[in-house]
Order: sequence, then structure tokens, then C-alpha cells
Amino acid sequence: MRRAQSRLDDRVIIGPFARLRPDNHLKAGARIGNFVELKKSTIGEGTKAMHLSYLGDAKIGTKSNIGAGTITCNYDGFHKYPTSIGSKVFIGSDTALVAPVRVGDGAYIAAGSTITENVPSDGLELPAAARSINLAGRQKNAARWRLPKNQKSREEIEAQAAACFEKAQKITPPKSGFSFRPFGDFFTFSRRSFTT
Repeated sequence: MRRAQSRLDDRVIIGPFARLRPDNHLKAGARIGNFVELKKSTIGEGTKAMHLSYLGDAKIGTKSNIGAGTITCNYDGFHKYPTSIGSKVFIGSDTALVAPVRVGDGAYIAAGSTITENVPSDGLELPAAARSINLAGRQKNAARWRLPKNQKSREEIEAQAAACFEKAQKITPPKSGFSFRPFGDFFTFSRRSFTT
């Protein structure tokens, strides 16, 4: 019988109600919160996954933030695949990372995204509704997009995201009524209701 263990470095905070399955390594200062499940994962120094997430067969760099409801889809019914997430990555809530997939350092993934292709370093991934507007639903990213380091104003962030969205609309015009609106520190896309 094999005895599986996880390794926890200094200043790691876990729980309540977190589940550590076999072979995890949580590096110094990592934080795992409520109802987060880990399996065969390495969580980098200062990285946070605070709410309702499953991270299986994942390697995550330092100082990344994993949003609530994020899952690594590591099993296709036949094989298990790894997910690699770089350092200083922001992953918005309710994101599905379909393995095998790599997310580069400094990438920003908006809430509600399904990631099926690699994300470049400093890339911006738009959520599912935005992708359905572009090139028959294929995943789109805005490479080398950067969240301003000293966020002078919310307007600058909104203008940069709106420019990315406008560029995506020029590739393929919208098929139906989607609206773009800022929500907190990220952006959401929602379907408008039309009356006839």
C-alpha cells in the first residue's frame, strides 16, 4: 500500500473545509481557502486559491491568484493531463482550464472563460461570450496585454479592454446582441434581450 503525502512549507494557510489529496506541494505563504480541492499540484509562493476550486495535476507559479470556481479539467475519460500556470497570473472566477494547457507569466484571464489553448505571457483572455463573437467560437487572446501597474484610473483600464473588444469585433461582426460592460476589476459580456 502506497502512502501518499503532501508537503506544506512555512506560512501556508489552509481551509476551512479544504481537501488535500495525494502528492501536493504548497510553497511558503500559499493560501488555500474554503472548499478548494488539490490533487498532485504544486502551488507557488504567495499564490492564492481561496474559494470553491479544483486544481488537479497543476503547477502554479508564485504570486498568482486563482478565482472562485476555477477548475482544471485534467481528465478526458481516458488520461490525466497537466495544467501549468505561470507566476503573477490572474485567473477570474468560474474559469475552466482544459488540460493540457499552459498559462504564461503575467497573463490575465477574465471571469467565465474556458481555456482550451495555451495563453501567452502577459496575454489577456476574454470570456466565453466574447469568444462566440470571434471566428466561430475559437478562443481569442490579446497577446502582450498589460493591466496598468499604477492604476491611475478605471477609465484607462476600461478603454484598454474596450479597444481589445473593438478589435475582436472587427474580425467577425457580432451574430447576436452581446453587450460589453465593466464589472469590478474585470469585464463581462452579456446577452441583451430584444423585443420584436
